[in-house]
Amino acid sequence: MRKLELLAPAADKDVAMEAILHGADAVYMGASSHGARKSAANSVRDIAEVVCFAHKFRAKVYVTVNTLVYDNEIAKVESLVRELYTAGVDAIIVQDMGLLRMDIPPIELHASTQCDTRDVAKARFLEDVGFSQIVLARELGISEIKAICDSVSVPVEVFVHGALCVSYSGRCRASFVQNGRSANRGECAQMCRLPYNLVDSQGRMFVKDKYLLSLKDFNASMMLTDLIEAGVSSFKIEGRLKDVAYVKNITAYYRKLIDAFISAHPDRYCRSSYGNSEISFVPDPDKSFNRGFTSYFLEGRKQKTMASLLTPKSLGERIDNINELNNGDGISFINSDGEYEGVRVNRVERGRIVGARPFRLPEGCEIRRTFNREWQSELDKPTAKRYISVDISIDENGVSATDERGVEVRIALDVDKFRAEKKMQPEKVLSKLGNTIYRLRNFRNELHPDTYIPASQLNALKRKLTEALDAAAEASYCFNYRKIEKEASYVTHRLESDENVANTLAEDFYRSHGCVVASRAIETTTDNGGDMVVMNTRYCIRRELGCCKKIKNSSGILSGASEPLYIESGRNRFRLMFDCSQCEMKVIREGK
Repeated sequence: MRKLELLAPAADKDVAMEAILHGADAVYMGASSHGARKSAANSVRDIAEVVCFAHKFRAKVYVTVNTLVYDNEIAKVESLVRELYTAGVDAIIVQDMGLLRMDIPPIELHASTQCDTRDVAKARFLEDVGFSQIVLARELGISEIKAICDSVSVPVEVFVHGALCVSYSGRCRASFVQNGRSANRGECAQMCRLPYNLVDSQGRMFVKDKYLLSLKDFNASMMLTDLIEAGVSSFKIEGRLKDVAYVKNITAYYRKLIDAFISAHPDRYCRSSYGNSEISFVPDPDKSFNRGFTSYFLEGRKQKTMASLLTPKSLGERIDNINELNNGDGISFINSDGEYEGVRVNRVERGRIVGARPFRLPEGCEIRRTFNREWQSELDKPTAKRYISVDISIDENGVSATDERGVEVRIALDVDKFRAEKKMQPEKVLSKLGNTIYRLRNFRNELHPDTYIPASQLNALKRKLTEALDAAAEASYCFNYRKIEKEASYVTHRLESDENVANTLAEDFYRSHGCVVASRAIETTTDNGGDMVVMNTRYCIRRELGCCKKIKNSSGILSGASEPLYIESGRNRFRLMFDCSQCEMKVIREGK
């Protein structure tokens, strides 16, 4: 039976706990450093609190240590990993292969999406060298994902929802070469969310101020069954910078979908954690931040558009009736100049929207709600509880409990017993489990009919019973450990800077697997003045604009354009190179 894991993001401990309450089987969060999101760092103490809470439900906590590590930081990272191991973290998510040569405890390692795993050979290598879970590149289609799942024995993890990087992860250098802020160091300046002009080699402009690299948000909910049947075991929500309302909503939404699938196939699949989440709202991804949705390349290139060309901001949910709007809501629309415009709603009056400032809606335009005040207010309140089902029985010698985690405890019945004057109902007392994570599923009373136990003593027994369940669950929690590294040859012999070798330990690792390191990561060198591919993408601007060279009569708005094409935004200028044989695009910073 295959376990299915819903993996939710967490900016901090409060968001992590809410994710678990709303149905996450695991959460991932950043540590104090090297976590790929500098603004989402957490102390080891806070992470330890999350671990304690998560493990009650057999949910797991993964910590991102998935940036490149410099030589002078190795000791610091080793110390951090030791602390995380002591705190009970289940795994660390890794990009830098130097960690496989560090002096660290045998904590389980997961290969980050920053490792850019796109094919069977890379996935097999990562399994062979000791990774216990592999996060695939987001650009893959179902058939490519299935081929990888079929080739490895470790769980495969894929993203199913959230923001998309336009470049293959780990391969984007635009932020670093233009601003000195490396995405591989957790400092991405989001060059893909800027407006660009598209010009040809003669300087003629074909597109003005459009967000040509800004992708819509990923939403694989309609293809969840395909992903499961392809062999995927872990379903990851992007969003370590998202607020708690977003995480609540999206986690609850995918929990509902995965549970429905498991219910339809109970003999083949199960959850990887325990506990039933009771949610007080109806989850709806359209109500949370989104740039519009795309299934990206899951179905190949069936999607006609993948980018949100008019804005990198949230589009929200479509509004068909303006009377649905309330004071404090935010709306957006495309104005008469063809530009994205947003305004806060004061009220709806006599069939028109009165905003916080004057604005004009073009006739027949689509209105979208980008902020729903009532929805936000609802999600700001407690919206979920998660319970472990427990069976309790009582007899003349003791009280026993067995819960859905398989934890069993028994408490001796060391209480005062009296001859009952009326029939006693111990279930009424023992079923009220109060401020615990437990909820009664079945109860069996094997006391003698004449036995009476005071309610106060039954309450004390109940308290001891739940405390014993907590202690037994903690003591029986099963950790997994790092796999043994085997002999294996890397997928390529000669490593250039795009393989992100940033320290001597990573260099030693690759050499031990048959590689020659020709050049280290660009973050570690000052010789970056020549032409450089700063983004390597499966997304293609030509195709997005309806001008794919492989489709007849599709020159469209680029008719007459002289190649090469360039995109420009302020001082940023990049040449575009289209590799039509591979259906890929390269974004190139030209040398000075």
